[in-house]
Amino acid sequence: MEEAQILDVARDSIMVMIIISAPILIIGLVIGVAVSLFQALTSIQEATLVFVPKMLITFASIVLLLPFMLRHLTDFTRQIMDTIIGLP
Repeated sequence: MEEAQILDVARDSIMVMIIISAPILIIGLVIGVAVSLFQALTSIQEATLVFVPKMLITFASIVLLLPFMLRHLTDFTRQIMDTIIGLP
């Protein structure tokens, strides 16, 4: 395997990782900001209040986005397998 092919696989791997993780991370960020805003508006200074909603909604988003993530991982795995088969 040449250096260019290795770099292409590494770049594709990073892009797949970003595509798969970005929706979940963005949802967690939005929920964290919303709960923090709620805490600031109501003057509730409980540090653990942010974790429970964020955990529940992040878990729910993983369950809902699982087909999307699986499709991308399957396509990437097929692409890697095709690359391995095509090696001299």
